[in-house]
Amino acid sequence: MTGKALLQRVKELSALTKRETAKECGYYTLNKEGQPRVNLTGFYDALLEARGITLEPDKGKDGRGREPTYRVSVHKNGQIVIGATYTQEMGLKSGDEFEIKLGYKHIHLIQLDGDGGTEEED
Repeated sequence: MTGKALLQRVKELSALTKRETAKECGYYTLNKEGQPRVNLTGFYDALLEARGITLEPDKGKDGRGREPTYRVSVHKNGQIVIGATYTQEMGLKSGDEFEIKLGYKHIHLIQLDGDGGTEEED
């Protein structure tokens, strides 16, 4: 169990101990005698990943030694560059178009379908 499903299950099992919760979420193996051995490290790693936190230094790198941070800065020329790591993660291709909607302190990029309309949200 991973992601949002894991987070939801942990909330449901809040009355159990850490070991019981990890076991109920599937983070255990059986030893030779058939006794469960709880994998707390795997459980905690999955919880952190579900929260968007990774402790693996090589995980998520784009091949040039840079990690995605989900933060960008405005360049001196006024441009904001998102970067290939993010566009690849989203499955975007050259020529994909977006509508820009400005808010008070935010910018919404809404991907347009091939006909110039907006795509439906999941």
